[in-house]
Amino acid sequence: MTYNPPLSRRPLHELSGGGRPRVMTTTQLRSHGVSTAETNEQCRAGGPWRQLLPGVVLLHPGPPTSEERLHAVLMYAARERGTGVPAQPGAGRPHAPAYPEVMITGLAALTLHGFSSTPPLPSLDAIDVLVPRMRRLRSTGCARIVRTPVMPAPEQVTGVPVAPVARALADAVAELADAGLVRRLLTEAVRGGHGDPTAVVRELNQARLLSRPHVVDAVESLLAEGRARAEDRLYRMVHEYGLPDPVWNVDLRLPGGPSSCGERYLSQNSASMIASVLPDQSPLKLTAREWRPSPVVTASEFEP
Repeated sequence: MTYNPPLSRRPLHELSGGGRPRVMTTTQLRSHGVSTAETNEQCRAGGPWRQLLPGVVLLHPGPPTSEERLHAVLMYAARERGTGVPAQPGAGRPHAPAYPEVMITGLAALTLHGFSSTPPLPSLDAIDVLVPRMRRLRSTGCARIVRTPVMPAPEQVTGVPVAPVARALADAVAELADAGLVRRLLTEAVRGGHGDPTAVVRELNQARLLSRPHVVDAVESLLAEGRARAEDRLYRMVHEYGLPDPVWNVDLRLPGGPSSCGERYLSQNSASMIASVLPDQSPLKLTAREWRPSPVVTASEFEP
């Protein structure tokens, strides 16, 4: 006969102390000796707790903080995978992630990454959470489920798994109809050094967003911002290292022949690189194919 000792009981007030987010799943509460009936009693109208999401309990009666909402959404999305008792690390075995196969994405993720053009977390009605496509979950309350066939590697921001900037941008843009906000987000991604323009365009293409006119306009601004940022880095390099003052934007030509290199070569190859990640009928791809640089000056003009 196997004897299973009862779960150790902790006073209820201790579960919501210690300065940690005061939110737990019902499975975690049971692991601390709190029965389902007692949880329901604590969450009654006017009680000390409240159910924030299905299977997720806020351990105080007031409104949740932004941190508590983030953790509640992650707990809700990850709860199918949870067993209630985290895997214990052994020799050469690291701790299992707190929220396996889920991460914050969309506007909330961009805010966590430090974007200034995104709304603050308390003003978001819902927080996007990225999950594998086959997970049996639905959007509810403050949790909006975003599905993907391939999960990206999460980045840890303030202890929370967050989607990379390019993926978070694509998920945010998919829900936005405000052309101005879309343009500001994409521009800030490059200007603030948050992401690579090519990676952002690739994610937008994979999300099938490049058929939307306001997204195409924003991408054109994104590419212009990427060029301006690259030129700024060149200017600073020349200044900081005391290099001879170069002649900028020169269209080099062979004697008596067409352009062979210089701006024409670089610009056409940049356009080809961008066009390679776009669908065939994308307006942006047609623009890249038809683009021709305007000659600025020829090398022969500088000959003595």
